Amino acid sequence: MSEPTAATIQAREALSGVPHEPGASKPDPILVVDNIVRRFGGMTAVDVDHLEVQRGAITALIGPNGAGKTTFFNLITGFDKPTSAKRLIGGPAADKVARWSFDGRTLGDTAASKVARMGMVRTFQLTKALSRMTVMENMLLGANHQPGENMAVALIRPLWKAREQEITAKAEELLQRFKLYEKREDLAGSLSGGQKKLLEMARALMSDPKMIMLDEPMAGVNPALTQSLLGHIQALRDDGTTVLFVEHDMHMVRHISDWVVVMAQGTIVAEGTAGEVMSQQAVVDAYLGAHHDTDLGDDALLSDTTAIALAEEAAAEAHANEKEARS
Repeated sequence: MSEPTAATIQAREALSGVPHEPGASKPDPILVVDNIVRRFGGMTAVDVDHLEVQRGAITALIGPNGAGKTTFFNLITGFDKPTSAKRLIGGPAADKVARWSFDGRTLGDTAASKVARMGMVRTFQLTKALSRMTVMENMLLGANHQPGENMAVALIRPLWKAREQEITAKAEELLQRFKLYEKREDLAGSLSGGQKKLLEMARALMSDPKMIMLDEPMAGVNPALTQSLLGHIQALRDDGTTVLFVEHDMHMVRHISDWVVVMAQGTIVAEGTAGEVMSQQAVVDAYLGAHHDTDLGDDALLSDTTAIALAEEAAAEAHANEKEARS
């Protein structure tokens, strides 16, 4: 196991004095969210009173399926809009209006494209690589400030040539870093699932984001690429990029996260270090409700001790039911 970098130590020290409770204030938050609610019909998917994400740290957002994690991502990045607070609670609600800010700038109704230009970039659980374009073409699309996109400027090559060379060099450097350089002329659709994840992450870095949001970066990834992805995520933090990611693999969460936020039924139920939150009763209750009929194996989103305890409880209950049925 490699030694922690200075950035890792700094991130952990910054969070060391933060209370392990939902909505805890952070020393230097890059993202601040208040009163964000999203309903679909009669179901509340997200209902977050307050959340802060520490700048320069790796924060994991975990929770059972249906907890509202991806919907939360969609809301704060402009891919979805919150439900009116006034309609939800009835009557005036000036102090309950949804608001969130990134790096000191209010977002609100900001479009997803503008959010990305402000420095908050996301990836998706299902990769969005453009399959019929080459890997290099996908990379070039991720860069900001391309004068050639202006029709009038595009007709005069000297006006955009220098910038094109600059972003091409940057794309090549990132493809080298993510071990995709040899694939640069291949169609993105020919890549494996793990390679598409790498491409999406590399493309996101073309815009020099201040914060990158990864939605289940390990989903569908070959185990051979898992360690590579882990290393890239840690390198992002070490380079000064804030990372917020959704993940179901608790081995990964324990290994790389500086802070963990737990969602259940749309709300934040716990915050803290990975080891600490997994022992909290609210977290145990959240996962027990989600997994009460499933096998709690090595991939369960609970600590080993909790998983064993729940399995023993389930076995005892089954034995009692069987005994009652025989009597």
